Amino acid sequence: MANKSNNPIWVMSSAFDQLTLPELVDTTVRIGAQGIDLCVFRRDGTRQDHTATHLNYDHFTPDTAKELIDRFNAAHLRLSLGAFENMIGGDPAERIKNQNHLLKLIRIAHLLGGDENDVKVGTFVGYNHELGVQQDGFQKNLDEYRRVFAPIIRYAEDLGVTILYENCPMEGWRPASYTTTYNNLPGVLAARKLMYALIPSEAHGEIYDPSHDVWQHTDPVDVIAQTDISRVHRVHVKATRNLKTKARVDWGGMYPMQLVDPGLADTAGVSIPASDWDRHHYEAMLPGFGGSDSMDWRAFVDLLAEKGFTGPYEIENEARNSKDTGNMAAIVQGFEASIKFLAPMVWELQDDTGYTYRQRSPLKSATSRDIPIRTIDKL
Repeated sequence: MANKSNNPIWVMSSAFDQLTLPELVDTTVRIGAQGIDLCVFRRDGTRQDHTATHLNYDHFTPDTAKELIDRFNAAHLRLSLGAFENMIGGDPAERIKNQNHLLKLIRIAHLLGGDENDVKVGTFVGYNHELGVQQDGFQKNLDEYRRVFAPIIRYAEDLGVTILYENCPMEGWRPASYTTTYNNLPGVLAARKLMYALIPSEAHGEIYDPSHDVWQHTDPVDVIAQTDISRVHRVHVKATRNLKTKARVDWGGMYPMQLVDPGLADTAGVSIPASDWDRHHYEAMLPGFGGSDSMDWRAFVDLLAEKGFTGPYEIENEARNSKDTGNMAAIVQGFEASIKFLAPMVWELQDDTGYTYRQRSPLKSATSRDIPIRTIDKL
């Protein structure tokens, strides 16, 4: 096993959409985590799954930032922000709202100290299917990404903030009646490499989630081996168990299940999706909670340590036997189990406390200088 890197273990707040911010902080401390990736989704957004809003993004001032830093320092926690929506495709009006919301989160991160306090902003990029169905559609999406994100990243860089992309292809983001399940540009490593080549700024990177590569039949260890580790600022802790089902044989592992007439499918004895997310024959899990999953976590964590990753491991709880139960005790148990699972891999063994995180410095006081909210048309 590689030398321990003392990575903090955080929670992602989407699983705690039922809790207020003070309740979320108290629960995180009780679980034994060292930070929170605060989900701050638009309250009027169109996305319905795994969302939460734990900050008032329309009325965030330097005083609000000071209060938040004081609250997190009192609890010995650190934080980041995120909202994950389609920025380059979908309904044009919603797209603009999503872009403007991202700019609000960049401003909030700046008021919280930005990179100096390791406060990052997580986002999706999304995908423009109107461009995607055209010849050279993927390249056209890359070009659209550059057009939209170049000024956003410039704005973030000027404010000392780093934007992070999550690599979920968002296979359930459109109805199962659509043929493709690729709905978020950075869903594969090649796209992320191309994105960094298009916009070389250091003010963007990634939240790498290994579970999304597992159901794409790609080993996350191989992905990290070919990844520029300076771009990886967060790692999601979420597991995938690939299922050996009749549907996988019916449709194969390369393409998603397709939605056809249910009566026809029944007559033919062919499986069809039970939901928009039921198309790639896998189950979302948490490592160490309720069974084994389909990746080698030891090899994955060891390689990250070898390559110098020191950022947080963020537990993103979307597990069927935890978050999806709606039972708060089961949700908390899932987080606790994942921390115990990771602890021997990332923390040193102490005589009196077992595997224990060595506390880092508190958050620094943030700027008292306010800046106005910007909109995409003014960048």
